[in-house]
Amino acid sequence: MKKKRLYNRVNRNVLKQQLAESQEQRTTLSFYKYHHILNPDFFRDYLYYEWSDYGVMGRIYVAGEGVNGQISVPSSNFTPFKKKMEEVLFLNGIRLNVAIEDDGKSFFKLAIKVRRKIVADGLNDASFDVTDKGVHVDAHQFNELTDDPDTILIDMRNHYETEVGYFEGAVLPDAVTFRELLPKVIKKFEEEKEKNVVMYCTGGIRCEKASAYFKHQGFKNVFQLDGGIIEYARQAEKQGLKNKFKGKNFVFDERLGERISNEVVSQCHQCGKPCDSHANCANDACHLLFIQCKKCSMKFEKCCTAQCKDFNRLPEEEQKIRRKTEEFTGSKFGKGRYKAHHGGLLE
Repeated sequence: MKKKRLYNRVNRNVLKQQLAESQEQRTTLSFYKYHHILNPDFFRDYLYYEWSDYGVMGRIYVAGEGVNGQISVPSSNFTPFKKKMEEVLFLNGIRLNVAIEDDGKSFFKLAIKVRRKIVADGLNDASFDVTDKGVHVDAHQFNELTDDPDTILIDMRNHYETEVGYFEGAVLPDAVTFRELLPKVIKKFEEEKEKNVVMYCTGGIRCEKASAYFKHQGFKNVFQLDGGIIEYARQAEKQGLKNKFKGKNFVFDERLGERISNEVVSQCHQCGKPCDSHANCANDACHLLFIQCKKCSMKFEKCCTAQCKDFNRLPEEEQKIRRKTEEFTGSKFGKGRYKAHHGGLLE
């Protein structure tokens, strides 16, 4: 019997083309669970071996502290896959955050990686009780809490996520990483520890750890949006609640965003016109994440600058030579940081 490969071996461009041409209906979802995993490497291989049979594609991180995944599964396999997933006892009953706006083109391969942590937070977990978390609130409770002007509402996501969508009245920290964000918000509100602090993120995982850390730092009344923006949008629509979220919810897959409300709260980084469509620069030597409208996408051939456009037109061998010495926007400013500090991309 031939042993199953536990890694993808097919070229990414081939896989992306196959996904683009596929008519298969797929469901995109995310999940996380903090749980003590004794052998992350073994568990990683188990997941790949078992789940690949169900056509699962996506990105899953496994660590000693738990598992964090964003995946898509053929819609016809959703129920049997869920049953298979629940064979793992600590995943039985886990919340599956199903995408709000889904074209089935979110992922083109399955990648399961072992990491030190399932979210890079920079915290020493041994220094505080990670299980002493904030109070989980649903959409209705979230709206009530944030109706109070004295409540501190904090967006626990990175600046390139908040740029295209956020909750009304939220504090939007200027940070590239979650690790960078935490100390900033702790310092900003260190004199207001008696107030209600409500935090939110995409699906809840960052708030799960952050809320415990806030309590450890002496904040008295800490709340977190249960299920994050994804579950909030679902509950608000189902229950006819006021939707306090403006714009798009950034997601970490090929879609790069799902619309939660009709407002467009950001601008094209190249021409400044209203736009909230993220793109990665088509020049792989740059690969900057930035916001680009359709007109500029055509003008710059899906690149962030004229420099990248010209470079992309060069023969592949010439590109290889120039990569050793040429510097691009993405080399200097990751995840749209260039725009955040300099007011737009240059031609």
